[in-house]
Amino acid sequence: MSQDAPIDVTTATFPDTRHVLEAGCDRCALAADRECLSWGTGSLEADLVVVGEAPASGNPDATRWRGGNWTGMAYTSRHAGRRIRAMIESLGREAYYTNAIKCFPADPDDPSTNREPTDGERRTCRAHLLAEREAIRPTVVLATGKHATTSVLAADGRSLEGFLETVLEPIRCEGLGLWLLPVLHPSYQDVWLRRLGYDPASYVAAIDDRLSTLLE
Repeated sequence: MSQDAPIDVTTATFPDTRHVLEAGCDRCALAADRECLSWGTGSLEADLVVVGEAPASGNPDATRWRGGNWTGMAYTSRHAGRRIRAMIESLGREAYYTNAIKCFPADPDDPSTNREPTDGERRTCRAHLLAEREAIRPTVVLATGKHATTSVLAADGRSLEGFLETVLEPIRCEGLGLWLLPVLHPSYQDVWLRRLGYDPASYVAAIDDRLSTLLE
């Protein structure tokens, strides 16, 4: 991929399929506010799994990219979903996309926005994330953002001390049998890229370099 080539998010695609682990799961209180459980999408043979934290509220009026809370499929929102999928596709990679939390965590003060999931909600939903890890057995998990990184590390029995220091630094998770590569969340990466010394092209090139090393 040319480092100077822009990523065309309008061409990003997602498969019209979801891998349901527990239909109608009501293990925690998040079930009360969701529209759909947001399950993983993509090939079960993928070496790469992209993990987000949780689906946002989404837009039910969008023609396609309505978001996981409405589609029932992770990373299918117009902004974050298009962006991360377009980047992975631009690198010629096949990935399985999922969230650490499968339901929209509504903010009680404004149900149209999401709040940060609680530690208890993360623990309850971790069984689903671990089931996906067991089914797919990826070589690399690309965690998008602080909260997704925290969740994957917790599944390996570890904690996160500081997020920005881990961005693009591979972490070996022996308990999970995989490499964890933290990256910036697509919704916030423009704020942090230059502070970390990257422009958009060099950032994508750095992700490509790390994935090439870990996967090949």
